[in-house]
Amino acid sequence: MEFLVLIAYESSGWDEATAEQQQEFFDAHHAFEQAVYARGRLVSGAALADADRGFTVRHTGDRWQRTEGPFAETTEQIGGFYLLDMPDEAAAQEAVQHLPRQYTLEVRPVVDIDGYERSAPPA
Repeated sequence: MEFLVLIAYESSGWDEATAEQQQEFFDAHHAFEQAVYARGRLVSGAALADADRGFTVRHTGDRWQRTEGPFAETTEQIGGFYLLDMPDEAAAQEAVQHLPRQYTLEVRPVVDIDGYERSAPPA
């Protein structure tokens, strides 16, 4: 069963963190990865650029409209994600508890859309 883990964090503070504090974050991510590998598979993961580098695209009226970020007045932003393949929800929850405690984590099952035919990539 696949789960998407969205990592929200407060964007301020990383640059002011000591090398030791930054290493603690990296160590927590490595512990998380080991917990995932013990019971499942890490399908994908990536860090994201800050929200001010993003944009949204919405269909309004009869056209698509682009809006530059940031989009919400909040101290937290999505900073990255992991896509996990784990046996069940309990295993996913157990694994994410190894990530840094400063994060807010949203874990969602990935919906399997049976019968959906994806487009072939261009030749």
